[in-house]
Amino acid sequence: MANVCEICNKGVLSGMNVSHSHLKTKRKWKPNIQRVRAVVNGEVKHINVCTRCLRSGKVQRSI
Repeated sequence: MANVCEICNKGVLSGMNVSHSHLKTKRKWKPNIQRVRAVVNGEVKHINVCTRCLRSGKVQRSI
């Protein structure tokens, strides 16, 4: 599954793990993406949406 929200385009962020001794290794932060049935332009479609968009009501879920 793509790690990108189709509503807000939130995607993977990259950065560093920093240990106590200040050694650095690369890491990723992935968004919490859910595949949901939603109403898009009057049609029911499956879309990939982050949980922030689901909670804030930017997506009208279909039953």
